[in-house]
Amino acid sequence: MSQKQLSLALQTDKPLPRYGELAAAAEAWGFDRISVYNDLLYQPAWLPLMEIARHTTRVEIGVAAVNPFTCHPINIAGNIALIDEASAGRAYLGLARGGWLEFLNLDTPPAPAALCEALQIIRHLLQKNTEQLTLEHFSLAGGDSLRWPILRPDIPFLLGSWGAKTIGTCIDLVSDIKLGGTVNPRIVPHYKKLMRNATDGELPQLTLGAVTVIDDDGQAARKLAKREVALYLPVVADLDPTLDIDPGLIERLKQHASKFDFVTAGALISDDILSLFALAGTPDDIAQQVEAIFEAGADRIEFGTPHGLTQDNGLKLLGEQVLPALRETLK
Repeated sequence: MSQKQLSLALQTDKPLPRYGELAAAAEAWGFDRISVYNDLLYQPAWLPLMEIARHTTRVEIGVAAVNPFTCHPINIAGNIALIDEASAGRAYLGLARGGWLEFLNLDTPPAPAALCEALQIIRHLLQKNTEQLTLEHFSLAGGDSLRWPILRPDIPFLLGSWGAKTIGTCIDLVSDIKLGGTVNPRIVPHYKKLMRNATDGELPQLTLGAVTVIDDDGQAARKLAKREVALYLPVVADLDPTLDIDPGLIERLKQHASKFDFVTAGALISDDILSLFALAGTPDDIAQQVEAIFEAGADRIEFGTPHGLTQDNGLKLLGEQVLPALRETLK
């Protein structure tokens, strides 16, 4: 499985020492990457990532993803440079438009241009380039740059986006594109073709990531996963051109989700539909799902929260049962 990678994502809602503990265990189990979310109203990712850097030596670490509207590119560049230094060159940076920005009443520019410009600004700063950089939404006056030694000016960039225009605009600046909220194998060839049509250069890796709930009780795991995906399923369903889901079901899910009634919404989701939006079930179930996504051509799978009925048990099952099974069958 030399070209296939397995990643673990953590939500930033924990006591600070907990991140180091979880990351050390994940590295020992053999995960290739540890990602930290940067969702609105949760802890900013930077301090958890610093704690992860202190407790790991091999695994790649990074944020998936930060947006340039609530965190200016100059702050993003500085923070990821420090994380890269602390991890001895193991950091990556994920950038995305971000969700729930309406909570802040932010008037954000169009994502394709703004994200592309933010990536350019961040790279310019990491390179300690003192030339002026004047763009439409983000600019640098020039004459100065980051004022400390930067370990790696070429820190890898990830783009979190479903948008064809955004991907086409940013593709030559990133090494990884992540589709969040899906584990649908049929989406993989669609986006691989889109990526090939967007660049003559080297194709970025394609990552799929979604809610993960694993337990020996597969039915209980799927029940929790349905509640977890009820919030984003209607959004992702509208983005995935390979899906054919009853519009009436989508509308009912939206209505219940708008009232934060995720129990009722989750009860409307069948096991078959769930399997397109979450990794859920027993260790064998999840291993089979991951194998199908890799066979479709994905490069990386990211196991998202909450991981299990309890996080500790979910991570243990992923690390001690799912990863060994996948390493054996996909090598």
